Amino acid sequence: MKVSDTTLNHGGPRSAGSIPQQRIPRAWPKDRRFRILSLDGGGIRGIFSASVLSELERRFCAGRRVSEYFDLIAGTSTGGIIALGLGAGLSAAEMNTLYVERGQEIFPPRNQSWLYGAASFLRQTVLYRYDRDAIAGILSETLGERLFGESANRLCIPAFDGTHSEVFVYKTPHHADYKFDRFEKMINIGLATSAAPTFFQPFKNGVYQLVDGGVWANNPLMLAVIEALICFDVAPAQIDVLSIGCGDDPYSVSPRQIKFGGILFWRDVIFAAMRLQSLAATNQARLLLGPPSVVRLSPPVYAPPIDLDDWCRAVELLPSDAVNVTDAYADQIKSMFFGNAAEAFVPVPAAEP
Repeated sequence: MKVSDTTLNHGGPRSAGSIPQQRIPRAWPKDRRFRILSLDGGGIRGIFSASVLSELERRFCAGRRVSEYFDLIAGTSTGGIIALGLGAGLSAAEMNTLYVERGQEIFPPRNQSWLYGAASFLRQTVLYRYDRDAIAGILSETLGERLFGESANRLCIPAFDGTHSEVFVYKTPHHADYKFDRFEKMINIGLATSAAPTFFQPFKNGVYQLVDGGVWANNPLMLAVIEALICFDVAPAQIDVLSIGCGDDPYSVSPRQIKFGGILFWRDVIFAAMRLQSLAATNQARLLLGPPSVVRLSPPVYAPPIDLDDWCRAVELLPSDAVNVTDAYADQIKSMFFGNAAEAFVPVPAAEP
């Protein structure tokens, strides 16, 4: 059963809008590739993704926006914000400037004193680490009153509905079955997909309490691939994916975890879940599409890792990492994704009930 994008007004779960039949795929030329851009979550480490896209735009787009070369963009959390910015018509260079220059407004540089650190630790044990005013203000300035249906690109943005304990995927009107997400404000979707637990309070939107999509799809690669296959008459062999991560940090089980167990030692296990979900999504896509069809870019592993809210280290290290990674994959990426611009996205009128 496929789930529509129905936003329900009677207080029920979103899944109550499921359609009972197989989705009818839209036509897609057999001689045209279907190019997907997939953007991971990762907090301020999204500087890497924005920097990679800005570098690709500078090198290969001849004055056009990087988003004009992709048929579908999926983004989670910080990746969702970048995807929304691209859909709103911003260039990758503009999104990169936004992250590099204004990321510190969302995640202020830390006071290094031990007293401040202790007070901060105690506060974040029971309260959200940041209020939402800064990110809401920046999104409001960037996206304005634009509706999701006004996006220049097909988009898929995941979140999690904590009211009914269900996955939640916002989808632009690229299929006639998608009726209501088109009327949602982009800013609301950005606040929903980026409401990371412990960092920000869930975002209340109507009857839903929406939480960061990273809790189930931090790497939205397979979400995007499945979307292409169910909405369009494309074969797996026609699909190419550029997947950009924010750091595939390893998670090793420590001797203390093995010996003692307990919440104290396993409190960060969510990072294992996020890493393994990302690995699974990438490997599944490569099995389905063929390994050469999936290009995965990620910054190097740092010890200690760059924290999701550490703007200082992120802005110091990740822009140069982006240039280095782009250099390493430049020829492959150019030939796969930048030979010609994609056909312009035209929203599809909603089907009659």
